[in-house]
Parts: sequence; C-alpha cells; structure tokens
Amino acid sequence: MTTTATTTATGRAATAAARVMARADELGAISARPDALERTHLTPEHRRAADLVGAWMGEAGLAVHEDAAGNLCGRLEGARPGLPAVLLGSHVDTVPDAGRYDGMLGVLLAIEVARGVRPGELPFALEVVAFSDEEGTRFGSALSGSRALAGSWVEDWWGFTDSDGVTMADAFAAYGLDPSRVGEAAREPGSLVAYLEAHIEQGPFLEEADLPLAVVSSIAGARRFALTMTGRAGHAGGTPYERRRDALVGAAELVVEVERIGRSSGVVATVGRLQAFPGGVNVVPGVVELSLDLRAADDAARDAAWVRIEAAAERIAAARSLRFGATETYRADAVACAPWLRDAVRAGIDAAGAPEPLALWSRAGHDAMVVAGVAPVGMLFVRNGNGGVSHSPDEIVAEADVAVALDAFAATVAELAHRFESDDAARVASDEDRTPEDRT
Repeated sequence: MTTTATTTATGRAATAAARVMARADELGAISARPDALERTHLTPEHRRAADLVGAWMGEAGLAVHEDAAGNLCGRLEGARPGLPAVLLGSHVDTVPDAGRYDGMLGVLLAIEVARGVRPGELPFALEVVAFSDEEGTRFGSALSGSRALAGSWVEDWWGFTDSDGVTMADAFAAYGLDPSRVGEAAREPGSLVAYLEAHIEQGPFLEEADLPLAVVSSIAGARRFALTMTGRAGHAGGTPYERRRDALVGAAELVVEVERIGRSSGVVATVGRLQAFPGGVNVVPGVVELSLDLRAADDAARDAAWVRIEAAAERIAAARSLRFGATETYRADAVACAPWLRDAVRAGIDAAGAPEPLALWSRAGHDAMVVAGVAPVGMLFVRNGNGGVSHSPDEIVAEADVAVALDAFAATVAELAHRFESDDAARVASDEDRTPEDRT
C-alpha cells in the first residue's frame, strides 16, 4: 500500500467509522428474537446477514464467494493474479442475547481496509472473511467455520443436533451447502501469507488504561473439566454432622480453592456451573457436579494450575470421606501471535497516531487460534467500553476508537506490504551479487 493510499485511509477514517457503526446496527437488527440479538449458524438470519455482508464486500471492490462451509469470502488481487493472500476477518454469528460488536466489528473493519486498497497495489492478495460459526451456539461446534478453512473440520460434528433436533448435516443441506464438499473450504498450504483479526477486547484493561488499542500477544490456552464430588445423601435432620458425607460442602470448599489457585497463579479459573443431587431442601447432597474452565497465556501455567486444583480436590475429598472425579471435556492449546505480525500491528498503531498500546493476551478464544494451523496470525484489540462487558447487549465501542482502529488496521496492512517489498528487493539484490553458477 502506498503512502497516498495510507493518507487517504487516514483522511476518510471518520466517515468510514460512522459507516461501520451504522452497519453494526444493521447487522444487530438481524435476529431470530424480537427482544434480543441471536443469530446462529446456518439459520435464515445467518443467510440474511451473509447476503448483506456480501453486498458490502462487493461494494468495496472485492470478488465475493461463499465457501463450502458457509464462510463468506471476498478477494482483491495483488500485483499479479493468484498471489498468496493476507486474510482479514472475524465472525458474524452470535451467542444468545448478544452485543453488536463481538466478531462483527472485525468483519466491518476488514471491509473498510479493503475499500481503501487499489486493485494490484499490494505485493500480496488481500482477502476478507466473515466466518459462519465461531460461537458454536446452535450445535456446540465452536470455531467450525475457521476449522473448515484451516482444514481441521471435525467429522463428529455432522451428528450434532440443535435444540429442535436438527443435525448439522441437515442444516448444511437446508442452507444450500453439500456436507460432502466441506473439505473444499480448506485453504491450500502456502495460499495465506498471514491472518489478521481486529476484535473488541472483551475485557476491562484498555478502558482502565484509557487507551483505544492493544497488540495481542497470545490467545488463551484453555481446558475444561466436568468435576464430581460424591458422598452420601441423607436426611437433613436425621444425619449428625460427624456422620455426614456432604458432597456440596466439599464442592463449595473446592470452589474457593479454585479461586485461590487462580488468583495466586495468574491463571483464570472459573466454576461456572454447580448442581447438587438429589436436590431436596431437606436432604444432605450425595453428589455434586461442577464445571471448571481454565485459561492462561501459556499452556504450562494452565496445566500447572490444574495439577494444583486436582491435588486440592483429592485432599478435600479425603478429609470429608468423599470421592472426587474429573473428566476433561475440552482442550485448546495457547496460540502465540507471530512476533513479526505483532511488530506490524504495533507499527500500524504508531502510524495511526494512537498512544503506545498495551500488549494483552486474549482470555477469550478467537478464530485466529484455529487459522494459526495454516498461517501466522496477529490480532488487534479495540477498547470495549462499559467495563469491558461482552456477550451482552451492553457491549459498546466508541466511534472515535473505531476510527483509530481503522487507521491502525490499514496501516498494519501497509506495513506488511512495505516489509514484503523490502524483502523482495533484498532477495533480488542478493541474487544479483551471485554468479550464474551460484544461482543454478
């Protein structure tokens, strides 16, 4: 991207930011519910949103197509047709009762960056993707859109059902997709130079620092467990304390220990669900089921926290004559953003005239963590106001922050173009210094 293109992008940022905000409102109105935003994978609402985003991609000069997994893709060729692409994007599906910016802001910013690029201007192709299913709300298939693109589709998903009993395979067919062709969504090795994702922070740190943008260092390594404490149910009035094997008291003690370990280790440790059985108000609980979600900037810290939690649970169970059990239900290893892309994002933020950014690790999962299987990834965080709340209608971003983010995102692409042009020049110079015999 030339200096002129970058200057143009900077000059149009306010207008573009207003357009992004208005379009986020348009997408936010496409919902399966009249009282809240809910737009899930392969639904009529998904189709309406995809059609709208596709029209915006086309208006920005991109050649648009829908891939075999329902991801919407737009492409702008580089200096010559068929070059590997820098891919920009995020997702358009939502959780129930969602906000208007999670995922959608990244897609809209990517479209605006593409709008400011002339065909043939870059030393690589520029692509925009709107992933179809990041949240996994409908089928429990989180990140399935990006997994299809990365060639890591999970075959077991075809049998997963939604709340109405519809399988994912049937939903694909109803949407106009052929389940047998989902493999065609996978990108060829070497076809992507890098993936860049802009996303709201989904946390309070930028707001607390009064900064609009951050460079993402890594995406959390997460593990989830289904835990049980098993004791013996008994009559609340008739069972003396010294004879109780109260599973709920043991579980409650474990919940407090989970928080203590999380705080002391810097790992995010959460018990989000706890259910006691048989559940009578006058019955000592015999079994308690609870969930555990562990997230950390790196896998070693996450795994060390689990070792401590498991040891604490066994100790509590032994002291109270209980039995502890654990089953791992989910694992996603941490993904580090490529250092050279982190540098490019930081340079883009600096070129946009924004203050020195924070470096933050993402405590939430993102499509980038899957795309990392086929390309280096980088991420830009945008300040999430209102205390950093997300997955909520209270989600909010400021238009001024969107304008700065747009400038920074465009400048990041320009920085990558400059680096690629410099690398090509260096390779040519090196080649010219060699003898014809050396080149063979």
